Amino acid sequence: MESSLVKDNPLLLPLNQDKTVYDGFITVQVSFYRTTFKKVLHCCWQLKHLLRGYEHIVKQVNSTRPAFPLSLQEVGLKSRPDCRSIPPPQYYSQLISEMETLGWAKLLSIDTEFQTLRLKAEDSSGRQHVLTVKLKSKHPAEAPECSADLPIPLVITWTPQSTLDQLHSQFLLLLESLTEFWDVLDEIDSKTWILEPEKPSRSDTTRRIAIGNNVSIKVQVDPRHPKMLPECCLLGAEHVVTPLRNKLNANMQLWNPDSSVLHNLRDVLEIEFPSPATHEKSSFSVECGICYSYRLEAAIPDQVCNDPRCGQPFHQACLYEWLRALPSSRQSFSIVFGECPYCSKPITVKMAAQKS
Repeated sequence: MESSLVKDNPLLLPLNQDKTVYDGFITVQVSFYRTTFKKVLHCCWQLKHLLRGYEHIVKQVNSTRPAFPLSLQEVGLKSRPDCRSIPPPQYYSQLISEMETLGWAKLLSIDTEFQTLRLKAEDSSGRQHVLTVKLKSKHPAEAPECSADLPIPLVITWTPQSTLDQLHSQFLLLLESLTEFWDVLDEIDSKTWILEPEKPSRSDTTRRIAIGNNVSIKVQVDPRHPKMLPECCLLGAEHVVTPLRNKLNANMQLWNPDSSVLHNLRDVLEIEFPSPATHEKSSFSVECGICYSYRLEAAIPDQVCNDPRCGQPFHQACLYEWLRALPSSRQSFSIVFGECPYCSKPITVKMAAQKS
């Protein structure tokens, strides 16, 4: 059967080794005969089963032509194990009607199945966002699956009477509720040097901000309360981090929710953060003392020798493997104790997290 199928339809390509699923185009012969009252469609029963519900579309193609033999050339049919998964004709009519109401300018893309749409939206600050909508074959009776790059879960309200325009409006309202959160992070991104994440997304709530050479602070901003004191973690050698931690604890009550997070951090820590206007990022991108690279996959050197005369940074994974290989090192629970590869002063590192 497979050889005859390919022979009769050379534009088909097998999609699996068993050659049971194909993609491509086939040519079928359909004839119409006009009677006094109606047109009659004649074809094999398999094709008629496949075109059930679509007869009026096929006949519409032939309505501007005289009678009668019609060759439907290059019908784009994707092989499916179950043809019943193809949405009914009213699905497409409903989709076109809803897109006309929403506006075609808001459609970024749509897949070949006409079921996954990417809609664009803009918040009041001019930020561009994308809402991915996967429609069900029984749309609008079934709620679609929606996803977007957001720091909170995307929850939508849907009824059988809902439309894409209403869905888009809900998305815009959610974006507006997060405007202040993104304003806070955009200010931090533009006025400081961000060590992690390298390319922040709209769903990221944390920033690791450079303070100095091998010293940084990781802040996690609450999307619901973006101007409140965020969770803070100071990273670096203890002799540098300790004074900053003491200032943070002593000045915490000075935090003003009416001011920006960056302004508050400056006041509480009593420092000025290096910025793109004052420093080059290379000043903070110090390579690991073991692998001699700055980034190891997504990680940057965050383990620092506490000796003030050394202060060499290392990747956690690199330092862990180095110390574990030394006969003089010892381990207690998840902590490995050993000597700095550079100055031989005592150094510790937590066991590298195992990837699942």
